[in-house]
Amino acid sequence: SPIHRAQIEARLPLASWPFADTPDELMKALGALPLVSQPGERWLYHMSGEILGVLASRVSGKPLGAFLRQRIFEPLGMKDTAFSVPESKLDRLPPCYCTDHATGKTAVQDEARGLFARAPVFEGGAGGLVSTADDMLAFGRMMLRGGWYGRDRVLSRTSVAVMTTDQLTAEQKETSPFFPHFWDTCGWGLGLGVITRRNDVGRSPGTFGWDGAFGTSCWIDPAEDLVGVLMTQRAPATLAYPAIIGDFWTAVYQAIDD
Repeated sequence: SPIHRAQIEARLPLASWPFADTPDELMKALGALPLVSQPGERWLYHMSGEILGVLASRVSGKPLGAFLRQRIFEPLGMKDTAFSVPESKLDRLPPCYCTDHATGKTAVQDEARGLFARAPVFEGGAGGLVSTADDMLAFGRMMLRGGWYGRDRVLSRTSVAVMTTDQLTAEQKETSPFFPHFWDTCGWGLGLGVITRRNDVGRSPGTFGWDGAFGTSCWIDPAEDLVGVLMTQRAPATLAYPAIIGDFWTAVYQAIDD
């Protein structure tokens, strides 16, 4: 099964990930910086998740990876999701590819025995996991069922509801630049995108999920009782929406036969 790192910021070079800082060093460095804006004035992608990851680790008294494994991965049977890949599974981890902008050709950005063959110094709350399509599907099914997985409740119904509701005001979106025209059809919940207006054949309003920097995509559509997972291992040549993701979701919704 293809294994990928989920939800890293597209503008962050792979070579700089994972962070060299320990959680304590990161928090100390952030605490010395001035605020970009006053709390509540604008939204900023990514960094809040890193801070929440440190908070979860401190409150639980264990590393973030161990906390996620106990509370999320093991209850969902996500046996292939972690911050690194063990030696026994490295034969299943493919390289990650990118476009060499000097030649225009496809190049290897990270070897299979590269960054994710060793445990990171910093386990980030905003990104850095490797996973499989099966594991992501299990997570998506739990979210689709409002926190239930089989006979077990993994998240409360109200937690899922808040996570998957657009939390930003029109004023916050106006002062929070992101991808061009992103806010026209999408809002932001607690850690993922939320579709607010349909402008193509796919993804009904209320659909939630996100697209990864290496051409991955996972969205959950409650209106259609649908979970879709696309896994690739190639970073887009630009920050533009990769064509393969649009084609994938068009095919998914065209396949619905009531």
